[in-house]
Amino acid sequence: MTIATGDEVIWHEVECGAYAADLALWTELAREAAGPVLELGCGTGRVAVHLAAEGHAVIALDRSPALLAELRRRAEAARIEVEAVVAEARAFELERRFAAILAPMQLAHLLGGPAGRAAMFERVAAHLAPGGLFAAALLSGDADAVAHGNPPLPDVLERDGWVYSSLPIEVRGDEGGIELRRLRQVVSPEGSLREQTATIRLDRLTADGFEAEAVAAGLMPRERIEIAPTTDHVGSIACVLEGRR
Repeated sequence: MTIATGDEVIWHEVECGAYAADLALWTELAREAAGPVLELGCGTGRVAVHLAAEGHAVIALDRSPALLAELRRRAEAARIEVEAVVAEARAFELERRFAAILAPMQLAHLLGGPAGRAAMFERVAAHLAPGGLFAAALLSGDADAVAHGNPPLPDVLERDGWVYSSLPIEVRGDEGGIELRRLRQVVSPEGSLREQTATIRLDRLTADGFEAEAVAAGLMPRERIEIAPTTDHVGSIACVLEGRR
């Protein structure tokens, strides 16, 4: 399968596209919900396309038009239907309600602190059907544990003779969270090398703190489900919450 080669799309695919350790969980939750599913921060459709292929009605939301264009291309190639919406997880209005809302891949750590998460929770609560569920993946442990743990192996992807590599080179923790620096390298079919450094900042956030913020927004904690680490990705805790009935 070919993919678009714009920088945003290709690096999203290199660093996130191969991850599959959480797919069984999202599939199980969507099946349990037995109704329409909304995915926040869907990227190029790793989860949304998978759920749609399983027969679920899925709306996929992301702030990046480029990532959603790739999602639409994939869904069309697979002959499945996924409605893609360009919007922020902190500010969306879809005028409908969902049996399940999902936030995979540590989206909750990328919202700019408590105010950003509060805005997301308000939007989630407004879009959940009575008794619907909201599930979000959080980093296992706190920011300090992640910062001082062993960094994951480089992510590598080959497409049409081009080799893309993303290597974590530094993880630093501070009072507000952690910063992950990656060295991104591209090797052309002729062997020329291009590289750049990218920095991703993650908010400091624990499951206890996340659930307390959810309660303040009217959601009720139901359970926590562990997603085991892989050789390429750190482990996660999925916090599953329920809306008002």
